[in-house]
Amino acid sequence: MSPMLDRLLQGILDTLLMIGASSLIVFLVGIPLALVLVTTGPGGIFEARAVNRVLGSVVNVLRSIPFLILMVALIPFTRLIVGTSYGVWAAVVPLTIAATPFFARIAEVSLREVDFGLVEAAQAMGCQRRHIIWNVLLPEARPGIVGGFTITLVTMINSSAMAGAIGAGGLGDLAYRYGYQRFDTQIMLTVIILLVVLVTLIQFGGDRLARLLNKRA
Repeated sequence: MSPMLDRLLQGILDTLLMIGASSLIVFLVGIPLALVLVTTGPGGIFEARAVNRVLGSVVNVLRSIPFLILMVALIPFTRLIVGTSYGVWAAVVPLTIAATPFFARIAEVSLREVDFGLVEAAQAMGCQRRHIIWNVLLPEARPGIVGGFTITLVTMINSSAMAGAIGAGGLGDLAYRYGYQRFDTQIMLTVIILLVVLVTLIQFGGDRLARLLNKRA
């Protein structure tokens, strides 16, 4: 196996590791965050406008910071969490912090689109608020949440390529070091094709799952 093929395979693995680890955290944190934003808002089942405003402001601030600037600003925090500011695991921290509020807002929109009549009907039947969340809001919003998570994954792939260009590893690192700095057009095109294939597979899988969930709903 040629050294460059080795580097390409390692770049793919590093990119998948970055996206896999950070996307898992994004999903586990983003869904509860979206639920809090929805249920504490005006007319929500846990209405708390002050909490909603503060949390919404934090989410908006994080979403407004460009990823490159956020990644640099988080270097001390990243070093504190993973012990280094360089490499795959160092990229997981800014990727997670950048993508979580993005996904939370998308999931929030899906949750808000749930027919409020269903919530009222559940309340009329005496359902507790936690049951409304688990049995009404989340099941009804699943197709939209899956679609939103798919968009988030694609955005994270783009960000991971940017992170790779400044030392995080992965396909972005290959494109920058061997494609750009060494003017190797073949490597650059290969990385672009791999990223396009990866995005296409994720988008296809996410769309198909969303359609399947929509039919079941």
